[in-house]
Amino acid sequence: MSKKKVLLIEDDEILSKTLQEFLIAENFETAVAPNGEIGIKMAQEEKPDVIVLDIILPKKDGYEVIQELKKESSSAKNIPVILLTNLGGFNDVEKAMKMGATTYLTKSDYSLEDIANKIKDVLRKD
Repeated sequence: MSKKKVLLIEDDEILSKTLQEFLIAENFETAVAPNGEIGIKMAQEEKPDVIVLDIILPKKDGYEVIQELKKESSSAKNIPVILLTNLGGFNDVEKAMKMGATTYLTKSDYSLEDIANKIKDVLRKD
């Protein structure tokens, strides 16, 4: 079975590097985009199996990224998106889910293992 590819769209270098290393150890292939603009481009070109997306990003925020990726014309529209962010308010969650996010995690509430397990759950449902 080939490795599943995870695209991390995250501007926090320490978090993205830590998460990337953890996911590689969990047998995932990974790619990292440091901002929303690059993330959209990478999602459409690399066709990852799942996208882990921050909301507060430079260039284009996570909401703009979801909007762009979920457009009918987007080659990435069917890729599941897991939001991983510091925004934990109900309105943030609701807005992201309405825009097409698959699920939502608040950074402070989840360990690296929890995040990896959520990715595996989403991939099993796909």
